Amino acid sequence: MAKPVLSDPIALRLPVDVLADIETIAAVSERTRSWVMVRAMRYYLATEGKDILEIERAREGMRQGKFQYMDTLLDELDASNKDDAA
Repeated sequence: MAKPVLSDPIALRLPVDVLADIETIAAVSERTRSWVMVRAMRYYLATEGKDILEIERAREGMRQGKFQYMDTLLDELDASNKDDAA
């Protein structure tokens, strides 16, 4: 398996209790602190972070004019339903 491309090192200050938990998990799982922290960040990015990123992408689309007014969408849906009923 190829090694992932890594960024330059970054400094991160953590609450002491959080670091203690990270160190315990790392020791018990025989992993590094970095491994535990990256895994935790990936989990965050896959859940709450994903929602934030999707909202920002939608906002960017709005800024670029990539949107549809709700009234237009509802009119199109109504027209589609009328066509299906015929």
